Amino acid sequence: MEFYRDAFQAALSLIAALDPDVADALWRSLRVASLSTLVAGAIGIPLGGLIALSSFRGKRLVISIFSTLMALPTVAVGLLLFGLYTRRGALGHLGLLYTEPALVTAQIALSFPIIVRLSIAAVAAVDKRIPQTALTLGASRWQALGLTLREATAGIAVAVITGYGRAISEVGAAMIVGGNIRGKTRTLTTAITLETSRGEFSLALAMGLLLLLVFFALNVMILRLQERP
Repeated sequence: MEFYRDAFQAALSLIAALDPDVADALWRSLRVASLSTLVAGAIGIPLGGLIALSSFRGKRLVISIFSTLMALPTVAVGLLLFGLYTRRGALGHLGLLYTEPALVTAQIALSFPIIVRLSIAAVAAVDKRIPQTALTLGASRWQALGLTLREATAGIAVAVITGYGRAISEVGAAMIVGGNIRGKTRTLTTAITLETSRGEFSLALAMGLLLLLVFFALNVMILRLQERP
């Protein structure tokens, strides 16, 4: 127990002193996760709404696919993107491997299915008479969708927050396509893995505590949204 007590005290000291390595990894984690969630949400929310409001052949299959992709292994995403970004890959000429844009695309691939699937559920829970009435009164399909999304604001927000949590917590894809390069592609999760393997348990614990604080804030936001009438 003394080992954990000493490591915990050292971790708090590193956080209080705003250790440069900790601060850099934290800022990059927040920045990359925010950008990837923004892109995934901008595409995934309207798509989820359209799927929920539309009737077409194979709808259940599409929903099942997105439900399955919610549990997509991060290492699988990393390997697929690595194959694209490596020099011999289709996008190798862009030089994206081991850069922040590679991290962003990896996190988009992981958060996108979650946002789409939860958006489908949020829109499906809205009274179907709302979009039907809007269409009857002459609204376009996109206007009816926008009205329905506004009615599903709480559920949509939960979808976005959950997608953000998935993005900021992933490690496998970030290690593969980011390379965990100090000052360039190192995030909290990859830094925790590295520092633990190097025996720097206090530094790893400090980053783990910061990550827990981020998750705590996300959970508080979700609970507040779910408590809204």
